[in-house]
Amino acid sequence: MLTVLLTALASVSAILHVRAEYRGALRETYIFKPLTMVFIILIAALANVRVSPVYKYLIIGGLCVSLLGDIFLMLPPRMFLPGLVSFLVAHLFYIAAFTLTGAGVPPSVWLIPFLLYGCSMFWVLSEYLGKLKTPVAVYMLVILLMGSQALNRWLRTGQLGSGSAFLGALLFIASDSLLAVNRFKGKSHHAPLYVMSTYYSAQWFITHSI
Repeated sequence: MLTVLLTALASVSAILHVRAEYRGALRETYIFKPLTMVFIILIAALANVRVSPVYKYLIIGGLCVSLLGDIFLMLPPRMFLPGLVSFLVAHLFYIAAFTLTGAGVPPSVWLIPFLLYGCSMFWVLSEYLGKLKTPVAVYMLVILLMGSQALNRWLRTGQLGSGSAFLGALLFIASDSLLAVNRFKGKSHHAPLYVMSTYYSAQWFITHSI
């Protein structure tokens, strides 16, 4: 019941955040963007553990570092790199969670679709990245490894929670792809809706995997 209530609160907060982005209301953005993640972190913290407690703690670690990244990305553009590093660390937490609780090392063939997608995205964005070309390339490799590890864990364990984590990983990749295209290639009026709806859904599904 508490999980349902926190999910409802997170959903309302997420809607208010997206609304604030459309309106350019910075004060509301500064409130509801981190607040949404706080509700999701509470869902994770209060969840009954159905897998290893280590998995739960690693996921919570990833969520907390993601919250830090959200805060950096709300600040002036010069804070984009710290935000990128924060999310890279969050993905390392998720990779550790997936790897230590059933995934192991994935067969190389499962990495191929992720690498092909990453190469395609980097080719599209490379001319717009400037000095951020190397950090973005490293970040892309890490998030794609996170996705492949989530897939590996799901295929190895067959657990419903593993499927939830894999769906969350795919949504995270989609969200970051939309964010990158909007930030570097061209602004879209509807970017807040696309980017944040996939991002919050990603974090919720990963949290639900606990």
